[in-house]
Amino acid sequence: MNASTLRHTPLLAALLALAAPLAQAADAGDWQLKLGAHVVDPTSDNGSLAGGALKSDVDSSWRPTIALEYFFTPHLGLEVLGALPFAHEVRLNGAKAVSVKQLPPTVSLQWHFNPSGKIDPFVGAGLNYTRFFSVDEKGPLAGTNVDLSDSWGLAAHAGLEFRTSARASIIVDARWADIDTKVKVDGARVGTVAIDPLVYGVAFAYRF
Repeated sequence: MNASTLRHTPLLAALLALAAPLAQAADAGDWQLKLGAHVVDPTSDNGSLAGGALKSDVDSSWRPTIALEYFFTPHLGLEVLGALPFAHEVRLNGAKAVSVKQLPPTVSLQWHFNPSGKIDPFVGAGLNYTRFFSVDEKGPLAGTNVDLSDSWGLAAHAGLEFRTSARASIIVDARWADIDTKVKVDGARVGTVAIDPLVYGVAFAYRF
């Protein structure tokens, strides 16, 4: 064994350890429960209202999340994501104008690249539904009635699952969702706010 081989032996051993299967691999018919916390971080350009006169800006929000995934095969799963209501502040031309809550349940079909390994990268795609409620008008919109329409849109998902035992793991992930809401003030349509957030966070997962 030459010096070059000796230098690379620890690296090769580490790579083999990561690729090695655990005592129990994911099986078809398994369920996985995920409890975590995630941030909804809207795009930096949320559009404008009233023919461009009012620039809208939606702030970020984090909340506890829960997800449940069913595995059709060790590689293919269907996940449903839920959360406690996220709360956002909406500014118009820099002034606080609306506080609103939203629920964004998302269904994703997911592909797991290494379901029996210690590290399992995955990607997914699906559909998001976002419901807006508890709208509180203030500042320039105080005394008006603001209505925000619900949203349907595509969603994408990617992450890494780090297995801590045969059934438990830690997941770090990020999502993107197409979320747009039509805005009415006192019944008159004034435009659309594009939220289109990144949603990222961490979760503890248990498979059963």
